[in-house]
Amino acid sequence: MAIWQGESLRKSSGGRAKLNKNKRKAELGKSAAETKIGDKKVKKIRTKGGNEKIRLTNENKINVVNSKTNKVEIAEILNVTENSANTHFVRRNIITKGAVVETSIGKVKVTSRPGQHGIINGVLVE
Repeated sequence: MAIWQGESLRKSSGGRAKLNKNKRKAELGKSAAETKIGDKKVKKIRTKGGNEKIRLTNENKINVVNSKTNKVEIAEILNVTENSANTHFVRRNIITKGAVVETSIGKVKVTSRPGQHGIINGVLVE
């Protein structure tokens, strides 16, 4: 079944709402990217206006910013230690914005949105 992101069919009181328009193609949604640890895999998705979104499905490297030295280095991702988006994402090793990832350098908090931007950026956490 398709993911629909239009107005709800229910009112705040719980009664059924009468929509004054039909469903539109622009209101269709897509399932989440659920970026995992592994060799790099990218999906290109067509968006409104013919533009493209790069959806990262797998990645094992992260761009890490050290806030003390202001230097950026690429680190290897080992596993996911925390994820505030969903607690089950930790055991499935799914990376989202705000996830804390264990790398070869140390613990890193993800600041980019890998399912939207197609890249993983993060800040070193002490």
